[in-house]
Amino acid sequence: MTPNRHVSSPDRLPIAGLLALAMTGFLCIMTETMPAGLLPEIGVGLHVPASYAGQMVTAYAVGSLTAAIPITLATQQWRRRAVLLLAIIGFLVFNSVTALSPNYWLTLGARYCAGAAAGLAWALLAGYARRMVTRAQQGRALAIAMVGTPIALSLGVPAGTWLGAVLGWRLAFGIMSVFTVFLIGWVLAAVPDFPGAAHTDRLPFRRVLLTPGVRPVLGVVVAWMLAHNILYTYIVPFLVPSGLAGQADLVLLVFGFAALGGIGLTSRLVDHALRMSVLVSLAVFAAVCGIFAMGAAFPVVIWLGVAVWGLTFGGAATLLQTALADAAGEGADVALSMNVVAWNSAIAAGGLLGGALLDIWGTASFPWAMIVILAGGFSVAWQARLCGFPAGHRLAQAHSENM
Repeated sequence: MTPNRHVSSPDRLPIAGLLALAMTGFLCIMTETMPAGLLPEIGVGLHVPASYAGQMVTAYAVGSLTAAIPITLATQQWRRRAVLLLAIIGFLVFNSVTALSPNYWLTLGARYCAGAAAGLAWALLAGYARRMVTRAQQGRALAIAMVGTPIALSLGVPAGTWLGAVLGWRLAFGIMSVFTVFLIGWVLAAVPDFPGAAHTDRLPFRRVLLTPGVRPVLGVVVAWMLAHNILYTYIVPFLVPSGLAGQADLVLLVFGFAALGGIGLTSRLVDHALRMSVLVSLAVFAAVCGIFAMGAAFPVVIWLGVAVWGLTFGGAATLLQTALADAAGEGADVALSMNVVAWNSAIAAGGLLGGALLDIWGTASFPWAMIVILAGGFSVAWQARLCGFPAGHRLAQAHSENM
């Protein structure tokens, strides 16, 4: 097979292209979460209660869940940059509709379609980053491509909320559209194109799902994200006993910066210690939950615990998507669309389970429930030693499979 001329040289990463992918992830997160901080303003603008305005977040999530797999399967044969641009242009169109729409139901439809664009983008990003570099560079490349998520969560979302409060929520979405135009130019200039799958190479959903290692990785995705989102979604009530509820923005900022550190650390470990990194991250996160269970009333415990939690979470996307793509092989794009569904389902389930725990037993029950869930995820990862989370260097594993 002739080497692709777009793949980076062994000693240099295509930073500009990888950062364009990272900013696509940034755009996904910003578009998804920005309404959450502007619900009163959106409700007034669309003449609906804040609870109705909150369904803008729900519609986006449903769009991602329902569209990621079918759109990814339908576009397997398309050239890859065309599919990436389709997703980004979707953000341009539907964020613009959101900014201009005078009608609640039209806005809700636009949010659903924006979520579908996000589902397609998330299914593409990891596989795209891996194709842009040599196999030895894939771990570092994916870490760079995923850096947009913690930046959006720690800095972008608060900034977007502030901007919407000062200038109006419609203008905030309009600014997102302007950013999207800039991103389209960036992708055209810096992101290489790749062919889609040949007709004979198209992989059916069932075949990819049954590939050894794919289901264990997806199981760990669900467990890890479910535990994370129980706490992340209800962080404000969880902070009440420590007296830090009024400083939730600063607590989340600490989490975000720690997550950035986690991405940097993961980029150095993902290739030669992927299995160990996953197991240690899950175990340390569970240990933090144990400390929270005993010391949630003490501010110092919260500050330190949140920092360690962020550090373990920062590399999750890189570790899990690398493991999933390695396990799926040629079916990586299809498997990563499954990851979108698993990830978003865990977010939704975390909100539901966390809400039930909060109503029945209060926030003191969060850490205990999370420990049980993380123990299940750790057990699955531990048992997936041969396929999913193999021991040793991932390049050596690939070499042994090709022997």
